Amino acid sequence: MRPAGDPARIPVLLDVDTGIDDSLALLYACASPEVDLVAVTCTAGNVDAGQVAENTRAVLELAGHPDVEVASGRETPLVRPLVTTPETHGPRGIGYATLPPARTPLSARDGPDVIAAEARRRPGGLTIVCVAPLTNLALAVEREPELPLLVGRLVIMGGSFRTPGNTAPTTEWNASVDPEAVKVVYDAFGAEGVQRERAARGLHQRPIALGLDVTERAKLIPAHLERLAARARCAPDGTRPDGSVNAVVRYLADALRFYMEFHSRYDGFYGAFIHDAFALAAALDPALVRTAPVPADVELAGTLTTGETVADWRRTWGRPDTLDVGVEADAQTFFDRFIERVGALAAAVG
Repeated sequence: MRPAGDPARIPVLLDVDTGIDDSLALLYACASPEVDLVAVTCTAGNVDAGQVAENTRAVLELAGHPDVEVASGRETPLVRPLVTTPETHGPRGIGYATLPPARTPLSARDGPDVIAAEARRRPGGLTIVCVAPLTNLALAVEREPELPLLVGRLVIMGGSFRTPGNTAPTTEWNASVDPEAVKVVYDAFGAEGVQRERAARGLHQRPIALGLDVTERAKLIPAHLERLAARARCAPDGTRPDGSVNAVVRYLADALRFYMEFHSRYDGFYGAFIHDAFALAAALDPALVRTAPVPADVELAGTLTTGETVADWRRTWGRPDTLDVGVEADAQTFFDRFIERVGALAAAVG
């Protein structure tokens, strides 16, 4: 457990299943001066939970932040068998990249317990950004029923509300891995009594859900990586003029090459949607997205649609709004910041 940080900074807890775009979110967090990264919790998703914890610690060490607590969480979804995605992120979750084995030990605390404890330590002050299946957060809610009243802001990368899915025709990956966890979180944080009490406490009333509708605007292409490498004063493969290698840029080049090849095969462009880094950036600066309140739920038993996040835009259910769903994104500003911040980090520690 780290001591409380600078009160002017934003306490952030990041929940990950570190694949490639999660690793970019970690780098962005480490590169953002307004972030007090209080902990990172890990769950199975892109790869198994053990590999997630290894990748997470190795990326934080690469970024010069080995002091951040990393806690391992649930190894399987709440109900369903685990499905991973080696075709998207590679067998170890970081594409073609290699990193030295992590030296920092895992936290002795369990991931869901860390979420609950850090929220209790900072009632109304903690921003939780979930860029993985919601398994850890759902378990934290079950262990600490007051959690929806303790979290300052909850930002979820997950779902697809007005656009096609990326796992099945209407489903997004994180939601499809553990839809029962999505249900637990939506119900807990979207309850009318919780929303009224959060508003009374001056907290952001509803969870912010950033689905593929906005995260697929964050389309990284080779030109972005070239600009980032130039900021770090090296070639796009990380090579410096003196022949040495910038480790951060080399990592990005090798990890993203795998991701770009995947998108070239399945999505028709050579580049990569960096969903998770965008979600973290929008959590830090809400002006990067425009959201709309809507009643929402998740399908648990559909023959073709299990894991679909369903938004009732016409209010046919007669239910209150439960999510603030992202509908527009300022991708240009995001990429300018991502390139500047991660490029500066690479220049400093790479």
